[in-house]
Amino acid sequence: MKILTTLISLLGLTLFAKGEPLAVGGAAPEVVAQDQNGQPLALKDVFAKGPTLVYFYPKADTPGCTKQACSLRDDWAALKGKGIQVLGVSGDKPEALKGFEAKYTLPFTLVSDPEGKVAAAFGVPFMGGMAKRMSFLVKNGKVVWNMPSASTSDHAKDVMKAFDALPK
Repeated sequence: MKILTTLISLLGLTLFAKGEPLAVGGAAPEVVAQDQNGQPLALKDVFAKGPTLVYFYPKADTPGCTKQACSLRDDWAALKGKGIQVLGVSGDKPEALKGFEAKYTLPFTLVSDPEGKVAAAFGVPFMGGMAKRMSFLVKNGKVVWNMPSASTSDHAKDVMKAFDALPK
């Protein structure tokens, strides 16, 4: 029953959720949320440390979201080599994110957004406790790239390609 509910929610999110993602050139939102350890995380502080991928995904430990997270994990050395930090944002509670992180040995920070405030700040549709799959690169406090329909298994490669195309 849980799988059926998740599938129906994802279908509804895809078909009915509308929103305008934060545009390239826009200021990165300065929101605070909890990480997978239940600790407060000020996105502004993360952005100050360097280029950051903020990717939104519907639900931890579901097939597409797992492929996406594992794509980033598997190319972690290449992402770090470019100086890219990663924040994965979903509507899951910290405990679920902690389990997702441990199960798949994810080396990056996961952000809990059950009320959708981080999603709203980025203009990401949020329905039924789930965000639409979208990604943003933030550099020097500005959005420098967005992907309104982020890939799953090739996500890391898409991000690195976009990063490499940015003006230096």
